[in-house]
Amino acid sequence: MEFKVPTMAELMAAGEEPEILFWVGCAGSYDERAQKITRDICKILHHVGIKYAVLGTEESCTGDPAKRAGNEFLFQMQAMTNIEVLNAYNIKKIVTGCPHCFNTIKNEYPGLGGTYEVIHHTQLIQDLINEGKLKAEGGESFKGKKITYHDPCYLGRANGIYEAPRKALEVLDAQLVEMKRCKSNGLCCGAGGAQMFKEPEKGNKDINVERIDEALQTNPQVIAAGCPFCMTMLSDGVKLKDKEQEVKVLDIAEITARANGL
Repeated sequence: MEFKVPTMAELMAAGEEPEILFWVGCAGSYDERAQKITRDICKILHHVGIKYAVLGTEESCTGDPAKRAGNEFLFQMQAMTNIEVLNAYNIKKIVTGCPHCFNTIKNEYPGLGGTYEVIHHTQLIQDLINEGKLKAEGGESFKGKKITYHDPCYLGRANGIYEAPRKALEVLDAQLVEMKRCKSNGLCCGAGGAQMFKEPEKGNKDINVERIDEALQTNPQVIAAGCPFCMTMLSDGVKLKDKEQEVKVLDIAEITARANGL
């Protein structure tokens, strides 16, 4: 499927406004694995005919890692730069591919002068399923497959979003199996709070290995994720356990795109 993803600058020059700004995020821009998720989110937006745009080179990091690592000054600098760009384009609604970007723009930008309606891509997918615009047909079938979903901390416990990603999996006719620790009792993948960017401290077991052990207890064929950081940690865990052939780690957007034949 060939199509062009427009930037805000291009739409502005043409005198047009998008319904939605897609905030790609650092991982979605630079991480090779997360880029696939970015493409699938764009495919979904294109498929349902939502008019959207990205900021392109005008987008920079939301400041989440800086803030979580304790550098409030750097966070505010990064946030104010982004808010200036967003406000200049008169942005109202933002969809993100990353719970960290989602949480920061939704909950921390208003205090600095940036107030927007922010949704995570799993919420967008849930809405599109409810509206009948996305159906799990015409693509890869997940019928009868065992899928377990890992709740990202910044989506679940920080923002109470548990239903949207599960809704996207329920329409697949697959078998959704929950891990012992799920929803508000979920276990972190080990990458939140800027831990993604530092070496683990000494201990008996890495958190992502602990989490993968829990996931593998459900005997899944697919581990579903909704966050690029979780994607890295879970994939590394699966690799470590030598289960890459039997178990796939896929983002909700990738599963939705496959099920809809995009």
